[in-house]
Amino acid sequence: MYVVAGTASTSLAERISRELGNVPFGMPFLKRFPDGELYVRIGGQMAGEDVVLVQSTRSDQDLLELLFLEDAVRQSGARRLVVVVPYFGYARQDKVFFPGEPATAQMLAQHIALEADAVVSVDLHSTDTLKAFTKPAYEASGIPAMARLLRQRPVDLLVSPDKGGTDRARRMGQLLDRPWVALEKQRIDSEHVELQLPRELPMELEDKHVVIVDDVISTGGTIVEAARLLAKQRVGAITAACTHGLFLRDAFERIKAVTDEIYSTDTLANPAEKASVAPDIAAIVKRHLSSTSTA
Repeated sequence: MYVVAGTASTSLAERISRELGNVPFGMPFLKRFPDGELYVRIGGQMAGEDVVLVQSTRSDQDLLELLFLEDAVRQSGARRLVVVVPYFGYARQDKVFFPGEPATAQMLAQHIALEADAVVSVDLHSTDTLKAFTKPAYEASGIPAMARLLRQRPVDLLVSPDKGGTDRARRMGQLLDRPWVALEKQRIDSEHVELQLPRELPMELEDKHVVIVDDVISTGGTIVEAARLLAKQRVGAITAACTHGLFLRDAFERIKAVTDEIYSTDTLANPAEKASVAPDIAAIVKRHLSSTSTA
């Protein structure tokens, strides 16, 4: 077995290789031609081997690199190819909202699956995207990784910044044996929201350690407003935690100014990555390869 790391997921790919039993790990050679076209080449003897390719698709360049690497692995004669896309870009456009639009999530899922035998992603925008893959597709959760980290820290209450994250907060609460609440959210525009506490709270918030949990932090607007609302309740400490840390523009600095800690998993490289989804991804890869083994 080999693990190949795309440039967007080098550290995570290396961790996955260790979780799979310290299997060989490699990084491709990439360069740009004078006209800007991308060139990739992978090394290693992969003929007849199972290959795990790891690459998030945060940017268009990441996506093109992934597709090139998939073909390179196939050209090398690999037996089976499991493609791991820790952060699946373009996932928000999972349906046609206006005439003339593409359904990018479904379209990209189909293209990524063309050369793959299976695909693994983490906390997709919508689980419906799994149905678009034409090969077996699995969704890992970032919740266990974050729970492993938070078990080592004081936590009194878990807070979802909106009702859409209720299941996430509930599952985290079950793993940590802690209560949770979901805030009431009204979106003002793409970067501004108005939040309110629920009418009933499981405890007094003063001096409590509170963790705001979300799947993606992009502009940080919701997290900042949630932290400000909780600060008015005189909580003892505020932590922001997410699976995918995009932290666009000055989001990280804005969140840091109103929280005590910021944690994310390692699906994307960022200043807050403290928890790893490598064990959870590796477990899925092992199950898939074991269930489809022809040996």
